[in-house]
Amino acid sequence: MSITLTDQDKTTLRIAAYGAVTLLCAAGAVGGSPHRIATNGSLALGAATGPVGHVLADYPKGKQLNGKSVAEIADRVLPALTAAMTLLNAQDPAEAGNFRHTVVTAIESAVHDSRPTPVMTDVIRKITDALDAA
Repeated sequence: MSITLTDQDKTTLRIAAYGAVTLLCAAGAVGGSPHRIATNGSLALGAATGPVGHVLADYPKGKQLNGKSVAEIADRVLPALTAAMTLLNAQDPAEAGNFRHTVVTAIESAVHDSRPTPVMTDVIRKITDALDAA
């Protein structure tokens, strides 16, 4: 099945995926290494394949992922994750699965060489909950 994504759809996917890594970095500042989290997570997103991989090949523009707090970043990212899954499910459920797998793999890659703090574990749960809310 072929999918058609508008520029706004692509922006939503990028904010959702890269935002999940950004959100985890913000939470990881508590007791981890946010730079390592960002690098590992972003590299994993760059390895995505299929239509999602083509969209994620471009990092979101501007200050779409900035925030003064974890809560502010979460307010933007968690709804974007649900919206991304909703729009992909409507067009191609397999591609929605690819997107979910890509985001989860990026999160796992981001924390693979460290022990996630309780704060990071909570943020990971919120990310997966947002993915599954669609």
